[in-house]
Amino acid sequence: MKYMLLIQAESADMDNTCTVQDWVAYDKEVGAAGILVSSESLADLTTATTVQVDAAGERTVTDGPFAETREVLGGFYVIDVPDLDAALDWAARCPGSHGGGAITVRPIADFA
Repeated sequence: MKYMLLIQAESADMDNTCTVQDWVAYDKEVGAAGILVSSESLADLTTATTVQVDAAGERTVTDGPFAETREVLGGFYVIDVPDLDAALDWAARCPGSHGGGAITVRPIADFA
C-alpha cells in the first residue's frame, strides 16, 4: 500500500538539527529498501503562491506564504509498504521527525 510522508517543521525559522548527511543517508536507506515511489523537497516558503476560488468563481492569488499555522510543509516521500505499521516505522526513521519536526502519514487513495 502506498503512503505519503509529509515532512513538517515547527516553523520556517526553526533551528534544524538534521544535517544534509542525515537526509542523504535516509534517501539511500529508503531506496535500498525498494519502497521509494517518489520524494521531493519543496523550495523556500517565500516562493509559495496561494490560489482561492470563491462561490462566484472569482479567483484570488496571493504571493508568498499564506498560512495561519506555524508548521511548514518542507517536502514529502511516497513509499510503498505492506501496511500502516511499516509506514509509521519509516516515518520515525525520517530525519524530519526529529528535533521538533513531525511526519504526517497519509494513505494514498486507490480509486481503481
